Amino acid sequence: MDAVIGYLNTIFWGYVLIYGLLAVGIFFTVRLGFLQFLHFGEMVRSILGSRKSDKAGISPFQALCTSLASRVGTGNLAGVAVALYLGGAGAIFWMWMVALVGMATAYSESSLAQLYKVRDGEGQYRGGPAFYISKGLKAPWAGSIFSVCLIISFGLVFNAVQANSIADAMEGAFGFSKLAVGIVIAVLAGMVIFGGLRSIARFAEIIVPFMAAAYVLMALYVLAMNISEVPGVLALIFKSAFGLEEAAGGVAGSVTAAMLNGIKRGLFSNEAGMGSAPNVAATATPAPHHPSSQGFVQAMGVFIDTLVICTATAVMILLSGVLEPGNGVTGTQLTQLAMEAHIGVAGKYFIAVAILFFAFTSIVANYSYAENAMVFLGVGNKAGMLILRCAALAMVIWGAYQAVGTVFNAADASMGLMATINLIAILMLSGTVVKLTKDYMAQRKAGEEPTFKAADYPELKEKISSDIWY
Repeated sequence: MDAVIGYLNTIFWGYVLIYGLLAVGIFFTVRLGFLQFLHFGEMVRSILGSRKSDKAGISPFQALCTSLASRVGTGNLAGVAVALYLGGAGAIFWMWMVALVGMATAYSESSLAQLYKVRDGEGQYRGGPAFYISKGLKAPWAGSIFSVCLIISFGLVFNAVQANSIADAMEGAFGFSKLAVGIVIAVLAGMVIFGGLRSIARFAEIIVPFMAAAYVLMALYVLAMNISEVPGVLALIFKSAFGLEEAAGGVAGSVTAAMLNGIKRGLFSNEAGMGSAPNVAATATPAPHHPSSQGFVQAMGVFIDTLVICTATAVMILLSGVLEPGNGVTGTQLTQLAMEAHIGVAGKYFIAVAILFFAFTSIVANYSYAENAMVFLGVGNKAGMLILRCAALAMVIWGAYQAVGTVFNAADASMGLMATINLIAILMLSGTVVKLTKDYMAQRKAGEEPTFKAADYPELKEKISSDIWY
């Protein structure tokens, strides 16, 4: 299994995605006129006052919180530590680059997910890459392949990754048995996911803002206590990214190592281009009533995840002085050691609790993505959902006691296949994204509230749901 996973990762990350993710992000950044920079205010506006929902969809704010629940997880804590350990301080620069161009990618895929969404048997909005691949490109076979990949990666493998980090943190901080932790997490997760999408959205809406705010406040405290050293750490990140200086701790970090690990861990964290967040973006009732509004919301999600939370983790680790490449201390344990250096023994417990919240919400949100894939494949009935839920919870228990390297590598492979399929699809549909964006911004410029008018898109007449977009 390790050999197969290793081969897949070599193909995806050595040849396809290491360049493809940046290239697609740059493509959309340029083609959309540097939208994420020039219209950052629109992202903020799309989030404010977006708490309205209806019988068919969750609110845009709930959709943002649910996508952040998935994004903000092990990638922000253990993943950042792994990137620093393997790629040096320069890896953080490449995480930033992935996020900045990834905001345009996230905007594009989520706008498409909104446009091509449908209603399921219960009248609930459903959508995502499988739907825009099937309807927009008339390639239902490709949508089916994507859906299977989504179920395997997000419904199963990624939940094992999150459970692994929780178990590591709980064992390191409190000495709890990994298997026991896995069982408890599975039970608690089951209480949420058996309530369906709306239960997950309500849970995320309450927990995610609280956990993100608590973590960022702690990071600000650490920065304030070490303010004189912050400029040097930031300079180290930039220098190491281009091989101008050895990485933190004396790692012989090359530009290639920094780029590879920064991009891999960056994508794992913010998920831009992977095709995951669009699944929840499609279930929202957009405000204003235009597909692009949800694109702006999800672009902001990438910013919060990487530019805010990942950066906070990286700077805290680099300021701590505990990063020693080659000693085998990485992942969650490295982040815990860093916090102990800053606030004493309480740091170990703080990170353990942060991992618990971050990873647990990811497990719940990841499952919600898999639900959409089940609906697309036509097996979204009660029996199908029951099987999916039981399998997802079983993976939580399995992942709790597996080696972190094996789990992370499996996640990389499944994520690579998903991202490859999705990136090809959104490139082929880029013309539609451009038209949606120009339409939205033209209405804003005219002082109007952007509203999608199907009559302006005759080429989409047979491809979108007329009872949603009219």
